[in-house]
Amino acid sequence: MAARASICFPQVTLETPRLVLRAFEPGDLPDVAAVGADELTQRWLQLPRPYTEEDARAWCLGVVPAMRASGMGVHWALVERAAGRVCGGMGLNRTDWGALVTEVSYWVGPWARAGATHRRRSARLPTGCSGTRGFERLELRAATGNLASQRVAEKASFTREGVLRNAGYLHAGRVDLVVYSLVRGDPPPVAR
Repeated sequence: MAARASICFPQVTLETPRLVLRAFEPGDLPDVAAVGADELTQRWLQLPRPYTEEDARAWCLGVVPAMRASGMGVHWALVERAAGRVCGGMGLNRTDWGALVTEVSYWVGPWARAGATHRRRSARLPTGCSGTRGFERLELRAATGNLASQRVAEKASFTREGVLRNAGYLHAGRVDLVVYSLVRGDPPPVAR
């Protein structure tokens, strides 16, 4: 087993001209709570109902730092520079250090859903960070009914591999998941 320091994700800030991915802060909690309570977010993510600011606090300031410190994953607040407001979140989850594989996840607030530009750009941002950690494979999974997430994965240059039958659970029950991947050596994304 690798030494603890070698499996802990560094706390880094990732930036593009329009977006900043940074650690969650206490001031983000109202926006995170609003996204968590959103009907569409609740449809595709298994979150508490109702989703409150206390749920946001537990996630952003408790679970996320613990995941990073343990090496299981890392999550960032997705902040739109122009608005200075959290418009979503991005993370690496279910990290398997032995296989050098991790899963990309994200969510976007209803005020930032017009078009997939933020989602597509943010889906590729962690590849810079993960590449420095030596990952061989990034995975992205979306429920078969979540066509918007599937479009984001494809526009971010992830390759669709197939369907994992009965592999996910949502409030509505069991669902099939489409799995996408990005592996070391894949060509960079095409500007769209």
